[in-house]
Amino acid sequence: MPAFTVVIPARNEANYLPQTLRALERQTRAPDAVLVVDNGSTDDTVALARAWGAQVLRCTEKGVARARQLGLEAAQTPWVATTDADSLPAPEWLERLGAATPGRAALYGPMRFSGVAPHWSALSQAAYSGFLHGARLLNRPNLAGANMAYSREAALLAGGYPDVEAYEDVILGQALARLGEVAYVRGALVETSPRRLDRGVAPFLWQHLRNISGHTRGYFGDDR
Repeated sequence: MPAFTVVIPARNEANYLPQTLRALERQTRAPDAVLVVDNGSTDDTVALARAWGAQVLRCTEKGVARARQLGLEAAQTPWVATTDADSLPAPEWLERLGAATPGRAALYGPMRFSGVAPHWSALSQAAYSGFLHGARLLNRPNLAGANMAYSREAALLAGGYPDVEAYEDVILGQALARLGEVAYVRGALVETSPRRLDRGVAPFLWQHLRNISGHTRGYFGDDR
């Protein structure tokens, strides 16, 4: 099983990041390195990450794509796994991803909302899985930064993350699919906070539709 670096971009995530780091502590296959890429936080994000033992990188240029790119470039392992600072990888996340690496350029898995009623959590997972299945049928895999992994060599060969405000993860995933096989790993679950629904379901879905149609502006409130 190849070595993995987990990269987490973060901007003012003191309320969420500790839970993400604790989820990484519970992995059945521990990460070989954890990089928290601070993107201009003004709260305790950096202090909390360092206290946990993560390596902290400073990204002075605002933008989640730039933060992810810095993490990709700094990683020293053959594989990079990414998640977000408000997300909770299931205990088997890295183990399932690691088992699926042979012959693949990139991997991704299911997601669902955390901290909501069980029926809403199940519905969010079913809806997202259906969306991912439709994207696969169209030969346009939709890899999300909260739950994806890739060969570092392949990602650099693909040009890394594009310098856009949003959709940078999906664009990289589709570039990786042109270089090699991209696989959906059903058991590699990540739960993510429902905070981007704060403005309502309709604006959330509208922003997603804009992004998947090619618009790369309007990130979902990453600096709240």
